[in-house]
Amino acid sequence: MERVSLDFPLAAVIHRHPLTVRVTDMNYGRHLGHDALVSLLHEARVQAFASLDLPEWDMHGYPSVVVDLAVQYQQEARFPDALVIETAVPEPEGKALTVYQRVTKAETGDVVATARVTKLLLDLAAGRPVAIPDALKQTLADARGG
Repeated sequence: MERVSLDFPLAAVIHRHPLTVRVTDMNYGRHLGHDALVSLLHEARVQAFASLDLPEWDMHGYPSVVVDLAVQYQQEARFPDALVIETAVPEPEGKALTVYQRVTKAETGDVVATARVTKLLLDLAAGRPVAIPDALKQTLADARGG
């Protein structure tokens, strides 16, 4: 199977969040485990959206749900490495909100992992995804500096 690279959209960065690998994040291989990485990504994503006054459970009136996650590992991280998780959100297309995250070592800038999460906003009454609200698109554009 051919590995397709996740290209991190640096121009779309909306937030950078520092985190540290905790001893409880280590797996039996003595490095950051996949389950712990997903939790760190979630924490950084929540912080990124919260910094824009966009809680994931109320993004301009709609809760968001993750429908897809892809992670590529470039390097191991271990306790007590200091990390920075960059969150980037390109211009939304259709009903999908694509969120990229890049985990780097704070001291060296070396990339630990790159992730892509696809989120949908839901109309709970109808049980269906909705188009990304213009107000949300504008908030994200402002955060990207454009």
